[in-house]
Amino acid sequence: MTAMAEPSFPPATAARRWRRSEEARGLTLISPTFLYALALLFLPVLIVFLYSFWTQDYLTIDRTFTLENYRQALGEPIYQDLLARSLYISLTVSIVTVLLSYPVAWFISFHGGLNKNFWLFVITIPCWTSYLLRVMSWKVILGYQGVMNTGLMKLGIIEAPLTSLLYNANAVIITLVHSWAAFAILPIFISLEKIDRSLIEAAADLGDGPIRRFFRIVLPLSMPGVISAFLIVMIPTVGDYVTPQLVGGKEGVMIASAIQASFGKASNWPLGAALSVTTMVVVSLLAGAVVLGLRLIVRSIR
Repeated sequence: MTAMAEPSFPPATAARRWRRSEEARGLTLISPTFLYALALLFLPVLIVFLYSFWTQDYLTIDRTFTLENYRQALGEPIYQDLLARSLYISLTVSIVTVLLSYPVAWFISFHGGLNKNFWLFVITIPCWTSYLLRVMSWKVILGYQGVMNTGLMKLGIIEAPLTSLLYNANAVIITLVHSWAAFAILPIFISLEKIDRSLIEAAADLGDGPIRRFFRIVLPLSMPGVISAFLIVMIPTVGDYVTPQLVGGKEGVMIASAIQASFGKASNWPLGAALSVTTMVVVSLLAGAVVLGLRLIVRSIR
């Protein structure tokens, strides 16, 4: 008995059949999103990457390939100091923000009860105001005649206003921690909410105390939220421009100021592009190292 041959369709009919298939419908849904992301994310980065290998003479761009911009970005002491300071501030802000946000998220998740939505609502209230307004409020708090100095003087702790509260790296760290706290609390809270409470109850039944249950169950299972919070805070803060300008002073200047100056007054777009690419690569490597380190720490604790 001979096998029946599969029917063949003309090309036009086959094309119509494919357009009606689930595969075609899926691609139709994905394609606009992919093109949108490509236009807004990939192409700008590609343009900046290309600029980093060119040179500029006032308004003229020389498209001859060169690595001079990267030599300046990696070799000039001023750019090395700015990048190191930016990484230090960003890492410090990320660590402090996560350490302060975790207890808040833990309290809301495990003890919020029916008021969880209310507490989340309260946490997001500062985000309703302008980011610039929040930075300026800390300038008022930490200023020479600000709230902090006035309160310390009335309590008799200091006799004269402190000049070390504002216009330095510490002021930048304090302001950024406050500004990004809500963005760290939410992903940690979501990870804590996904933890099966029966696992904690089982550990308690087997004799584990609260601390041991936290390090063996709660912390490892909430680590995806911790890592997300860490990255959400670290990546934007390393390139923050507004906060160092307003509360940082000379001691709080970060790499974003050098990038802005290269694209602005210095009129050296290729150097600014090289600084941007260098910062992006260094931050990516640092973020990967931090994520790997956190996972190794959790494994060692368990």
